[in-house]
Amino acid sequence: MEQAGQGAEMAAALRAAKRALRGELRQRLRALGAAEKLRQSRLLSRKVIGHPKYQGSQRIAVFLSMPDEIQTEEIIKDIFKQGKECFIPRYKPQSNQMDMLKLSSAEDISSLTLTSWNILQPRDDDSTREEALASGGLDLIFMPGLGFDKKGNRLGRGKGYYDTYLERCMKHPSGKPYTIALAFREQICESVPVAENDVQVDEILYEDC
Repeated sequence: MEQAGQGAEMAAALRAAKRALRGELRQRLRALGAAEKLRQSRLLSRKVIGHPKYQGSQRIAVFLSMPDEIQTEEIIKDIFKQGKECFIPRYKPQSNQMDMLKLSSAEDISSLTLTSWNILQPRDDDSTREEALASGGLDLIFMPGLGFDKKGNRLGRGKGYYDTYLERCMKHPSGKPYTIALAFREQICESVPVAENDVQVDEILYEDC
């Protein structure tokens, strides 16, 4: 019983530490001006386009950015310019489930619907798009997040979508894709509190890396 009590206390302390860090990071991001976000986003787009893992990947999943995230529009345009395949998240509300659905072109983004979280994604009743794990899997996933440390630990928004999806990827015949987080330098932390089931990112790209 004592061990169970200690486990519950540790879990509560971890949740509190994550909550506090999320609050701090949201404040940092709110203080970041639009011009500075655009400058860092453009710089990261160039880093991605020149990255060997990106150049060697054919099936790539990338998030459609919220205002406080690295803007991925230039990366998405380049994916199509290079003749690669692009997959984007469809989050299922009230769950930790998401799918990665195929985008047919950069212009296809304009056909997507805006969710209550202010994220563009394919409609729930859109069954025409290929899901990455229903076919050839993925070579590379670009991951969002609120904060990261240099060991590859990631602090998400608390829903667990990417951790759950990566678990599904590991069961796919093609195996786990390489993961790259895209971050403003203001999102890099000394240390991110993590649990055993939190999946580390293979690499974090930011201005000073």
